[in-house]
Amino acid sequence: MQHARLPNPFRSSTKVKILSLRNTTFFQSKFLFVCSLCLLFIFGITACSKKNPAESGTRGRKAGPVSVEVKVVQPELLLNTVSATGTILANEKAEIRPEMSGRIVKILFEEGANVQKNKLLIKMNDSDLQAQLKRNEAQAMLLNNDEFQKRKLLEIKAISQDEYDVAKSLMLVNQADKQLLEAQIAKTEIYAPFTGKVGLRAVSVGNYVASNTLIATIQQLDPVKIEFDVPEKYSSFIKPGMEISFSIDALDSVFMAKVYAVESAITTETRTLKVRALCSNKANLLNPGTFARVDMILERFPEAIKVPSEAVMTVLDGNSVFICKNGKAVVVPVKTGIRTDSEIQITQGISAGDSLITTGLLQLTNGAPVMVKKKKAETQTVPTKEKM
Repeated sequence: MQHARLPNPFRSSTKVKILSLRNTTFFQSKFLFVCSLCLLFIFGITACSKKNPAESGTRGRKAGPVSVEVKVVQPELLLNTVSATGTILANEKAEIRPEMSGRIVKILFEEGANVQKNKLLIKMNDSDLQAQLKRNEAQAMLLNNDEFQKRKLLEIKAISQDEYDVAKSLMLVNQADKQLLEAQIAKTEIYAPFTGKVGLRAVSVGNYVASNTLIATIQQLDPVKIEFDVPEKYSSFIKPGMEISFSIDALDSVFMAKVYAVESAITTETRTLKVRALCSNKANLLNPGTFARVDMILERFPEAIKVPSEAVMTVLDGNSVFICKNGKAVVVPVKTGIRTDSEIQITQGISAGDSLITTGLLQLTNGAPVMVKKKKAETQTVPTKEKM
């Protein structure tokens, strides 16, 4: 009797696993093959891209001389100048203030008018002082007569010396009282201390003012002063008699002034030196308090060598420039002096007649060939019309 074979479940699962492993290995190998092709393609492109710049760089180095512009160095006038800001001041300024209290009875000036020196400006009430002065004068007559009589009596020994001395001292006290009253009366009148322009007044006739009350100001406006500060490093150049120029915002004109005084010490807070100059103001164009821009010429160099600022290269060893010599760029170390906004003075290194390279400096090396560009003004000619 035969028995039927039952299927082995373990055997069938083993076959399935073997087939799946084969498929996985096939796909992995195929994936690795594709990745390898991609990497080779990328490396090829990279190699080509690296090769092209090298070739282009080689072609660039073989392109020829660098195109530059040059300037023939010539000695020129160089001014060492310094600028400052200042303020215009009146030549003289005084405040009109009474020395004693009292009532104003007269104002003898117009606001904003010019007045002459010693002109009476203010008169204050002095009636009480005038009365005291008359009383003093009356007493003086009696005391003078008494002193005269006693002096005659003393000559004939009719009175003692002490009696005469009392009479004389009373007469002298009366004279001193008179001088005091006259001085007080003089204080009730205010005169112009100098010729100038009176400003706006702060009182009116009839006002009772205390001593030292501001009534008005008077200023002398011709000439005027210009006050400004100079940095201490330039202080040695500032001397009385030095000429300066200045301008103001209200006018386009340039005014000239002359230094007349210099402060004796440097201001420690700002490290500057205070300077004052005088300027004529006959036309009354300059008003006190105006802001001024001051320019000063400290030194003059009639045969200075100066070059554009962009032509000077600053390196660790110092400054240098490129000059064009026999068609090549040559590095020349230089020493510099005064610097302005656009130019630098060269004190050592180049001389008049050298061809200074002013453009293309970043592309140059020492000994590199150069080609000088001609300026447009030289290459272009202006056509002329013939007359018919």
